Amino acid sequence: MAQPLEIACDESGAEGEKLVGGNSDVFAHASVLMDAEAAAAVIAELRVRAPTPADEYRANHVLREKHRAALLWLLGPSGPVLGHVRVFVADKTFWLTGKVTGLLQDDHTPRLGLDPLARADAVALYREGRRTFGPGRWAAFLDSFNYLLRAKNGQGITTSVADTYLLIDELRTAKGPAGDVMRALWEVRDRVEEFRDRLLTDPHVFPALDPLIPAIVQAVTSWGDGLDDGRGPVAVVHDRQTTLTDERIAQMRQILGGRMAGLRLVVSELDERVQVADVLAGIARKAASDELNGRPDPELTPLLRPYVDPASIWADERGPFA
Repeated sequence: MAQPLEIACDESGAEGEKLVGGNSDVFAHASVLMDAEAAAAVIAELRVRAPTPADEYRANHVLREKHRAALLWLLGPSGPVLGHVRVFVADKTFWLTGKVTGLLQDDHTPRLGLDPLARADAVALYREGRRTFGPGRWAAFLDSFNYLLRAKNGQGITTSVADTYLLIDELRTAKGPAGDVMRALWEVRDRVEEFRDRLLTDPHVFPALDPLIPAIVQAVTSWGDGLDDGRGPVAVVHDRQTTLTDERIAQMRQILGGRMAGLRLVVSELDERVQVADVLAGIARKAASDELNGRPDPELTPLLRPYVDPASIWADERGPFA
């Protein structure tokens, strides 16, 4: 039997289903195809070029300005990770708007990723919402839907469909593409109520908003596609995450139809492959966030471009660092 292809993964910017008002506006998930010896050599070289006394090497160590040369070496064409790392990047606000506009589709079964049919509406809402409604009402809309679609939020905060639709009633009078989306949402209130009921009552449904599971599914799909050397399905080694329960792992394996051999959680301090994933995810998350906020890094942008998974969730179809 062919041996599985083993990838090591870690994330940066994960806050579960909290997509707005959190500590980061970007989520990044890196997957690494590298054996333990090669990964250990990368971390050892980073400790020489960008030293730290910490037991575990993290992205913030190499992101310090004084270690800029080490960062450019790591990502560059002659560095050790090009071709061995892929990073799935998601603009959290765009991810949320895509989930909202996905409710306008006839097939509104909870999805792992974004519904491609909802993309045009999501782009329009994302680009025009703040300007059309004003910063305060736009933020209120995003916050309301964030809590509505993360029904099991564990924070004791309850947002009802009725509360959310009071706001939509105000916003649907606006002109332009964003107003069009509000009017369309107004017409599908029953569908939104049905969707929320399912989130509340179905114990097997995936979280509607958490990008971690879709990112893992995409990593397996991406590395598994096109294998022609007799290797088996993809096995995942991942930094510990409470989201990754045995039930969720089993559900992912079912979704992937045999392409995922399994997933095991490890202590990142003990696995240099996961540390490499942490470093690349953290670098990509910070650079993508800087780009979103009008502070693109002209040196890092071309270096990061080859690492980005084309399935990344970004309003510009070319993705981050385009």
